[in-house]
Amino acid sequence: MAGDEKASLRIDKWLWYARFFKTRSIASTACNGGRVRVGGKAISKASQLVKPDDVLTFTQGANIRVIKILALGGRRGPAPEARELYEDLAPIDHQKSHKTNPVGDTAIRDMGTGRPTKKDRRDIDKLRQND
Repeated sequence: MAGDEKASLRIDKWLWYARFFKTRSIASTACNGGRVRVGGKAISKASQLVKPDDVLTFTQGANIRVIKILALGGRRGPAPEARELYEDLAPIDHQKSHKTNPVGDTAIRDMGTGRPTKKDRRDIDKLRQND
């Protein structure tokens, strides 16, 4: 497959081979949902064919991934083998990810103070509206 210049592979299969998604059905759902772009164009089918030198853009969790396909691969192998299939054009900044609040947009309360009262809730809502 690697020697053929016209070689191509389904995008859902390639994303699964490259270990971006845990299962092929999850990759297929992402493609069908329009969350994957090939060369800047949104795709709507998991059967879209990709080839080396295509650039993919998709979300993975809270991160936006920009990947250039280097090779198609023939199987879903180990992670080091999968990393040889692509070049990451926009690497994830792990330090930025750790600084965000893992709990979300919640108010911080002292331990042992119990649940917020109605007045506390209204005050919290006022603070959130000002942001």
